[in-house]
Amino acid sequence: MRRLFPVTDQTATEAREWGLDDIAEAYAYPRPGPGGAAPWLRANMVSTLDGAAQHDGRSQPISNATDMRIFGTLRALADVVVVGAETVRQEGYRPARARAEFARRREAAGQGPAPAIAVVSASLDLDFSLPLFTSPLVPTLVLTGAAAAPDRVAAAEKAGARVVVAGDGTGVEPGRVVPALAGLGHTRLLTEGGPRLLGQLVAAGVLDELCVTLSPLLTAGDAQRIAGGPAIAVPQRYALASLLEEDGFLYGSYRRERGD
Repeated sequence: MRRLFPVTDQTATEAREWGLDDIAEAYAYPRPGPGGAAPWLRANMVSTLDGAAQHDGRSQPISNATDMRIFGTLRALADVVVVGAETVRQEGYRPARARAEFARRREAAGQGPAPAIAVVSASLDLDFSLPLFTSPLVPTLVLTGAAAAPDRVAAAEKAGARVVVAGDGTGVEPGRVVPALAGLGHTRLLTEGGPRLLGQLVAAGVLDELCVTLSPLLTAGDAQRIAGGPAIAVPQRYALASLLEEDGFLYGSYRRERGD
């Protein structure tokens, strides 16, 4: 892998083997300010050259081994991973696992052994017998609305999940996701989508950073983009913070420009 931006020394653009510590440093969350750590929501997605976020309904066919290493590293840096219910169903989500390679880093940051998974769902139409709910290392969170069906809320809690209200209706209000999780002490936030959830977070103006892998593939077809839903009135501008390259794949990180 080689770094294309920012260039920090004369050898930065030369290809070399990157270890997990190198990737973790490249994707480190912003350092806490004088008042402590402020919540920071980043997204991690993969896209083909023609804008497809998945192939045959899944993101894995357009990914590669290095993208998955970055995927794992971003999870290992996070307090909580936010994901939509449909993505849980399509991708077969499992609980995040503790990784020995990141144990010391997480301990130094005051984090538990693994991030929690937070599933966003209005209907709570989820299979609560899955390991994501019955045997996570850290209890899975379910974000829903205050008016969610009581029987489904009870089913989630019976399975061991913690239900978090982030909306006054049946569903979640995207602008309340970050405050709800920050209220539980989670400030390093990561969302892996899917596209509908990411689009809602973008529209709500709460996304601080987008980590996106550009895959050198063309798929055509009618696959979703990485962010879906209604268009926002004024496009939001993000600044390039980091860009890595390997075998034609580009791994970029863009941070929201404040004052836009």
